[in-house]
Amino acid sequence: MDLTGLILRVTAERPHVLLATVPGGAAVRLAAERLLRARDWPQASTPAKADLLLVAGPDLPELRTALERLWRDMPAPRARVHARTPDEVEAALDSGRALLGSPAVQRESAAPLGEAGGHREGEHGAQERHEGDDQAPGHDGDGGGEGEAGRAGDAHSGPDGEHAPHDTGQDTEAEHGDGRRAPDGQVPGSQDPDGQAPDGQDADSHGDHGDHGDHGDHGDNGDHGDNGNHGGHGEDGGHGGGQTDMPGGLPMAEPGADRDGLTLDRLHLPLGPFLADWPAGLTVRLVLQGDVVQRVDVDGPARPSDDAAVEAFWVQPWLRAASGEPVTVGEAVRRRAAAHLDSLGRLLAVAGWPAEAVRAGRLRDDLLSGAPRAAVAPRLERLTRRVGRSRTLAWLTRGIGVVTAQKAREAGAGGPAARADGDVTARYRQWLADIRHDLPRLEDPAPLDVAVEDSPRGPWSAEAPPSAALIALLPPLLEGAELAAARLVVASLDPDPEELVSRGVVEVARG
Repeated sequence: MDLTGLILRVTAERPHVLLATVPGGAAVRLAAERLLRARDWPQASTPAKADLLLVAGPDLPELRTALERLWRDMPAPRARVHARTPDEVEAALDSGRALLGSPAVQRESAAPLGEAGGHREGEHGAQERHEGDDQAPGHDGDGGGEGEAGRAGDAHSGPDGEHAPHDTGQDTEAEHGDGRRAPDGQVPGSQDPDGQAPDGQDADSHGDHGDHGDHGDHGDNGDHGDNGNHGGHGEDGGHGGGQTDMPGGLPMAEPGADRDGLTLDRLHLPLGPFLADWPAGLTVRLVLQGDVVQRVDVDGPARPSDDAAVEAFWVQPWLRAASGEPVTVGEAVRRRAAAHLDSLGRLLAVAGWPAEAVRAGRLRDDLLSGAPRAAVAPRLERLTRRVGRSRTLAWLTRGIGVVTAQKAREAGAGGPAARADGDVTARYRQWLADIRHDLPRLEDPAPLDVAVEDSPRGPWSAEAPPSAALIALLPPLLEGAELAAARLVVASLDPDPEELVSRGVVEVARG
């Protein structure tokens, strides 16, 4: 009996896919999430759980080493494919499944360097040696790509698909940081604020909840100590100065005085660039003492090479209108509402509410596909009501990452972050209010005036993209905060690094 072939065929039948999105890959990510949901292929939350690595977006040389570390952390059988445009996603996934089911390919993929010509199985099945093959393996940990649909994993689900607190022996959210656990041990989505079971499910999300339990597996997602593999920062001059590395690249803590004058261990910890539900390509470097962030440094997003044009997906209507193309208000507000739903879904995933994150993603996709207002309005109303009224979610996010309107103006930030004038709770509720405001205008035929209509993250300016101000807000917000709050703060601002490296923005900057 060919046991190896049987295992490979079973793995290839329904592979666990790890999405690694680079700047310029937002449209590819959205297409991949839609197709994975349609195929019922689960998304992996970490490299250790993945069979197939899908790189979404253009080839950015600065991120090749980080991608190589994700690849090295994946156990065999494994395959790696690359989709540079949304049209390539389906072929890439089919190619990845074929690679997973091929015994010859898997033998070569698992062979040590120097055997079988020293090659790795490359993108779309081409045999190639990737940059960084001769470097030591990096840290184990999150690879990013944790998304919405088809998510199978360790988190338990209730009989009707509710997300329930998991007791799998892994670290809890309160211990490692995607959010604080509610007093009754529940996470958002397990009960309504009044303690009753959730109301009726949306027809289009029926049956998803149980399979997506791993979306809420924030013991993995929040275990930030595992994320050093993302950027290879120990080798790239990243997190550390005189920090000592253990064998295998794991960083050791070093002593240092904290703000109270005590001498405590300091740990240099990078978050990104491929952390799940994280701004694509962004790296935030933290210095921790205990669970408190003492210092924050933010790396700018990876820049494309001259032959790799990056397009900022969420601000396309504003870029086109600024260049003189005719764009309607309806098109712009539809894109803006979809962007808010995308941001909301990522925040809900980080906070541990996968059921509503799935609904937000489905509504986002419907808006982007041009669904009429009548088709989405009832479901949007249910989503905004449930999320906006959730006392558990508000408890998890209250008092975290306060940005006053004055502080936002001083940093040059506008849009929802400035209008919210408050904490993480105020910001996600502002997204909900903006979505409700935009809903009646989805078919508005009036021409778009970029000086009147804000882009998703604030007033649009190619000279000063709004995400640049949001990124500038991160260090003062994160310094002094607990690690448990860091992911929630970043998710509630959700800066878009694509705005900083988009071809249209770069052309304006060059004059």
